[in-house]
Amino acid sequence: MDYILLSCKINPSESGNDIITAQLSDLDFESFEETEQGVNAYIQARYFDEEKVKALFLSLENIQVEYEQKLIPAQNWNAVWESNFEPVIIDNQCSVRAPFHSKPAGVEFDLVIEPKMSFGTAHHETTSLMISYLLKSDVKGKDVLDMGCGTAVLAILAGMKGAKSIIAIDIDPWPVENAKENARNNNVLQIEVIMGGAEQLGEKMFDFILANINRNVLLADTAAYSSVLNKNGTLFLSGFYKEDLEQITNSASENGLEFVSFETENNWTAAQYLKK
Repeated sequence: MDYILLSCKINPSESGNDIITAQLSDLDFESFEETEQGVNAYIQARYFDEEKVKALFLSLENIQVEYEQKLIPAQNWNAVWESNFEPVIIDNQCSVRAPFHSKPAGVEFDLVIEPKMSFGTAHHETTSLMISYLLKSDVKGKDVLDMGCGTAVLAILAGMKGAKSIIAIDIDPWPVENAKENARNNNVLQIEVIMGGAEQLGEKMFDFILANINRNVLLADTAAYSSVLNKNGTLFLSGFYKEDLEQITNSASENGLEFVSFETENNWTAAQYLKK
């Protein structure tokens, strides 16, 4: 998918960076990185509305923003990955590596992943946080749902840990095909991959739901997740900042989900909820 990079020069940056990041999150920007002059913000091109961005910046008091936008065409992330990728080992139990890497010694779960324009190599904090949560969970014989599956790295790990059935859903065709390929290559055959969003959820119920997407999608779809989660089932959410945890938790509570715990890494956050 194509992305828009919005390079923002913010004055004053000390207080303005956090405000701009929060405001752009409300406009469906997905990720951010601080620069010497302000913030770089990334959004899927199909969601970018420059008029809303201009209106936002004009409405700010005591903060000045100059910006440039750049289209980042869809690229073969596999080629990028191969040029600079190192295997990832999480909690000394799980490795995520490319086919051209040797299997690390001493890990229980060895995942071979080719991203091919899909998100989910465990290099991003949200993926590693979700993997860490999943490693601590007993999913043997359970029904698992992986929303926004990307490479299907979480679904594959669930399968390796003995999940009975797994449905993996992503809104874009590239991840759907990539997820199928990665599932086959890791010999995890109980994964069914579906293209779409929460509207694809039917009557099937799940014991575990994994959703590593972004704050706005999570808030919009929490009710749908809760509706297909079994009693005493677990929901893991990630793809948001620590500042968003309260809002995410309030939404979960409104939908019958009890907060259990959260973990953070570089301000990215994952949280666990239980359906009572």
